[in-house]
Amino acid sequence: QVQLAESGGGSVQPGESLRLSCAASGITFRTYVMSWHRQAPGKERELVASITSTGGIINYADSVKGRFTISRDNAKNTVYLQMNSLKPEDTAVYSCNAKRALSAFWGQGIQVTVSS
Repeated sequence: QVQLAESGGGSVQPGESLRLSCAASGITFRTYVMSWHRQAPGKERELVASITSTGGIINYADSVKGRFTISRDNAKNTVYLQMNSLKPEDTAVYSCNAKRALSAFWGQGIQVTVSS
């Protein structure tokens, strides 16, 4: 059974940092493109960052470039999202996604709240 388990969310003040983790099981992790998405209340889900299977190609949404860093550890079957200089507009439920060909899996999501 495939599981993607996010952790590391929480409530922080503007300017602070959080590191999200997504631990995968039930898939051959190293063959999947991994990505982080977020959905704020009343808004559509958006792609935050993605990383190819070997980490050779990384993409970011314009809104997080220079502040967020996606990385992966294929030995640990885990993808990370380091979020620095957080802003109130980063408040959302963050979910990780694993995709390969016609297969795609989602985690349940984790809340990130940025507020003073």
